Amino acid sequence: MQESPRAGREGDVLAVVCQSGPSVSFFDAASDRYLGSVETLAQPHELCFDPTHRLLWCTMTYHSGFYHANTGRRTQLTVIDPDTRGVVEVVDLAPEHAPHGLALDAERGRLYVTVEGSADRPGGVVVIDTRTRRPLGRIGTDAPGSHWLAVDAAGRTAYVANKEAPYVSVLDLERQCLAGRVEVPGSEGVAVSADGRYAFVAAPHGGSFAAAGATPPGIRVIDTATRAVADTLPLDNAAMPLHLTPTGKLLAGEVGTEPDPATGAGRMAPGRLTVFAADTHKRLGDVEVGLVPLTITSSPDGRIAYVACYASSTVEIVDLETLRPLTRLRHRALGESGAHGLAYVPRE
Repeated sequence: MQESPRAGREGDVLAVVCQSGPSVSFFDAASDRYLGSVETLAQPHELCFDPTHRLLWCTMTYHSGFYHANTGRRTQLTVIDPDTRGVVEVVDLAPEHAPHGLALDAERGRLYVTVEGSADRPGGVVVIDTRTRRPLGRIGTDAPGSHWLAVDAAGRTAYVANKEAPYVSVLDLERQCLAGRVEVPGSEGVAVSADGRYAFVAAPHGGSFAAAGATPPGIRVIDTATRAVADTLPLDNAAMPLHLTPTGKLLAGEVGTEPDPATGAGRMAPGRLTVFAADTHKRLGDVEVGLVPLTITSSPDGRIAYVACYASSTVEIVDLETLRPLTRLRHRALGESGAHGLAYVPRE
């Protein structure tokens, strides 16, 4: 009898953001048992686990609302101890505001945080020392709204998705400067292959500057040597999150829509987790998930995918070997809507 993909995960923890909570909740990775929650400031978005210091970083993005429809931008990051489930510190990035995406370079002790632009400066990436938990500098992206980002394994280059801007920003992390652009329509999630050869970008953004239907949805594959789009992996629907597993599988969260019979307008439908091989770009399959997938992560061995679906406020847990659902995590702590950031925290 084949061993369950969740066997041996006792003591590992899945952390889940509830944006509307606002809180970060913790669940046993083997049994889904609810372990408790930490209240945060309003509008927590993304999570990142630093294994060196065993801390979770969480972005606080708006006072209420979202993106263009917000009541004000926050400036804070919340640092959480996942073992005691308590807030360690709130780091204020002011005058930077609306922190969104997080990427960690654990080897060099650097955390990279995207921030939105303002009247006097474009969007950018704030560099934080993970030991002191203090900002070291800022790299501009030359775009108004920088969101997701990914850093290559060498810690030299970052690729920043800019949502409505018609390009991905390429940052030189050693010189801390903008190194170039790659033309990509309205980018969302971004990932970099383990060997640094390719960057993968979900495009176009569903509400982008591009005319409706002008650009088919897909994943743009950027050749990092030439900084040009070398391939497009087609998708049926616009994707938001991307994630690359340690075993080389590229995961995309497609946002499903369907016509409303009463009005003819579009309405939310179940999304899909679509899986490609990062090296060959071959489509491996897909599986239905909840409404509006916003964040994807995986277990450290790459066997299990976790998909946070905002509108259904569920976390879909999928066996990546069989591409079959294992369970749907739904708990009152996640609220009626608002599941967002995810982090897998291995036991000590």
